[in-house]
Amino acid sequence: MNSKNTATIGYGLLLLALIAAPFLGAYPVFVMKLMCFALFASAFNLLLGYTGLLSFGHAAFLGGAAYVAGHAIKVWGLTPEVGLLLGTAGGALLGLLFGWLAIRRQGIYFSMITLALAQMLFFACLQAPFTGGEDGLQGVPRGKLFGLIDLQSDLVMYYVALVIVALAFLLIVRTIHSPFGQVLKGIKENEPRAISLGYDTHRFKLLAFVLSAALAGLAGSLKTLVLGFATLSDVHWTASGQVILMTLVGGMGTLVGPMLGALIIIALENKIGDLGKALADVSGIAWFNGLGESVSLVTGLIFIVCVLAFRRGLVGEALAWWERRQAPAGH
Repeated sequence: MNSKNTATIGYGLLLLALIAAPFLGAYPVFVMKLMCFALFASAFNLLLGYTGLLSFGHAAFLGGAAYVAGHAIKVWGLTPEVGLLLGTAGGALLGLLFGWLAIRRQGIYFSMITLALAQMLFFACLQAPFTGGEDGLQGVPRGKLFGLIDLQSDLVMYYVALVIVALAFLLIVRTIHSPFGQVLKGIKENEPRAISLGYDTHRFKLLAFVLSAALAGLAGSLKTLVLGFATLSDVHWTASGQVILMTLVGGMGTLVGPMLGALIIIALENKIGDLGKALADVSGIAWFNGLGESVSLVTGLIFIVCVLAFRRGLVGEALAWWERRQAPAGH
């Protein structure tokens, strides 16, 4: 069985698991939140893992689109699908602006420009009246999809979110395996060579940046629709750091890695308190009871371990081990 068939079977099993999750005791809202962040991480990985551009400001697209979608649905009274489209378009427009300003810089200069622009957007959201300031945009209704499908039910909302995320993931897969995606890989590996072959690398990087921003915007818009609110934490620089951590822990430059990284980080944030209590009960060490208040410490330790022991991320190391095992003896 070749690697393509193996990957297809793996994706099929993952999809079946997600379809069955609500009936296996999984909390639909938590899994929907996880899917949103998995899409966010996959969008970021398209830029970092396949184009070689490290953005420190990707939270701007997640949070900016979240506010646009939430405002469109709550204040303007638009339907959910229109709100999602407007949020995605808002993320794409922000990506076009950020990319136009930053894309001609390389390395740390590119990263710092994206961070500075994202912080400007954060302070704009903090001061703007329509965002709710520090209180955030609350009470965003789910409404009816296409005026027919009532999204108030968590189960209905779950399967709608699953379809949206699955289609977005298919778009990412198709992009990576397209001639456009091959050019992006070539730019990451050796940009001067890509230029010598006649490719306008700035244009390709800008297109990749806008596509990544649009998909991150879709993730933010969907998150607002699912949870019913958008807050400053969505657009804060820590959200940018979080998605970098997800991508590196799972495996940069792999399709499944960012999703696994999102699962690990989001699960830790939501379940680390329960884990700490369980460890305290088993070990008798009271310190573990405060573990839920030390999420940043735990995620930081995970990051250090991954950098030291899993340089390619969990999925990247697993794939490398499998390739070594499949290699003929003596090679």
